[in-house]
Amino acid sequence: MNTAQTLDVRAYINGRKMSGYQWLLLILCFLIVATDGMDVAIMGFLAPDITKEWGITKAAFGAVMSAAPIGLAIGAILVGPLSDRYGRKTLLMCAVAWFGAFSLLSATANDVFTLSLFRFLTGLGLGAAMPNTTTLLSEYVPERSRSTLLAIMFTGFNLGSALVGFGAAALLPQHGWRAVLMVGGIIPLACLPLYLWLVPESVRFLVVRRFSADRIGRTLRRVVGGDVPANASFVVSEPSVQSGQPVVTLLSSAYRKTTLSLWSTYFMGLLVIYLLSGWLPTLIKDAGLPIERAASITALFQLGGTVGALVVGYLMDRVKPNKVISAAYVGGAAFILMLSSGSVTSSMFATYVLLAGFCMSGAQTGLNAFAPQCYPTAVRATGVSWMQGMGRFGSIFGSFAGGVLLTMGWGFASVIAILAIPATIAALSIIISSLGRRQAIVA
Repeated sequence: MNTAQTLDVRAYINGRKMSGYQWLLLILCFLIVATDGMDVAIMGFLAPDITKEWGITKAAFGAVMSAAPIGLAIGAILVGPLSDRYGRKTLLMCAVAWFGAFSLLSATANDVFTLSLFRFLTGLGLGAAMPNTTTLLSEYVPERSRSTLLAIMFTGFNLGSALVGFGAAALLPQHGWRAVLMVGGIIPLACLPLYLWLVPESVRFLVVRRFSADRIGRTLRRVVGGDVPANASFVVSEPSVQSGQPVVTLLSSAYRKTTLSLWSTYFMGLLVIYLLSGWLPTLIKDAGLPIERAASITALFQLGGTVGALVVGYLMDRVKPNKVISAAYVGGAAFILMLSSGSVTSSMFATYVLLAGFCMSGAQTGLNAFAPQCYPTAVRATGVSWMQGMGRFGSIFGSFAGGVLLTMGWGFASVIAILAIPATIAALSIIISSLGRRQAIVA
């Protein structure tokens, strides 16, 4: 009679090399994040054509521009508990279908209210997709290289944002803004059957939610490979928590310090990034440079962020991750101060923009890679999604604050310099995460 063998899924994944299927999962998550980035960035490229066609002011179009970010925040907050109950794959597939469908519907809008509504609904799906890709991939890759691999996945967001710009440039002259929105919806919907076929449910989720050993074993063999015993029973070595009320768990004594530090860090980081990336072209133009030069300098912020994400992710796998993230935020604050004290015509100005993007966006991506290891499987999706959702309010506030400060007559140096404060708060806040009692043993 065969004796059942107990297999720790976490240790099994950590003890093996990445399989071909795990690399495929990384590519699939990269593609989902890229389409997410496309639909998040799309309205910025279409706004001039829509305002001209409808004969409305930029201020009137502000409702459309703010609708998706609000949806992103709410979508992220709503999806976490659902994902921890019904599964990462289930909610991820629903999110992709949702934002693809409403991006298509956005192309049918004929007034500001309808377009704002559809962009808000699109944002709900976009906000739901990112936490699920983060959680799903983090639960399938070895912990020794998890931060690097998640950073690679997140570069898909920048790629998608850039590609939609090229796509808009190609489609707008001949086909108009509606065609761009249609493509933004068709691409994720066309990829959905591929995702349904190839993306697996998280094996850690299957264990924690007590699915059959047969399904867990088949999933583990398919994705990770190796000789999984046919009669094995499966466990995940991590602290056990009540899965029925995940938000309550996040704010329990065991996780409260970690949770609040992640929320405040993500909020402050996105406040800085969105104010800088959104208003830097205007600030540079107002300081005396042509708009073409202002746009090219601002693009360096995004380029630096892409490289910074990879470097920060690599270092996080080799040094205590919250210290790496904190150091990156400190570097961001320093380069922001250099920006504020320098002249836009200085030869070093563009370099400071590049390095500020390297540090700030690198730290922000690192935070996305760091959050999954702070919570056990039963509440991991909620932990990641609520961090991202709370942070999205920082992006909304940052975009709004930039306009208010400029309206109040603040100059370039003052607006930029004040951003060193939230960057420093982010650096201090992430260090506090190490004081969470269980953070060090949850992965």
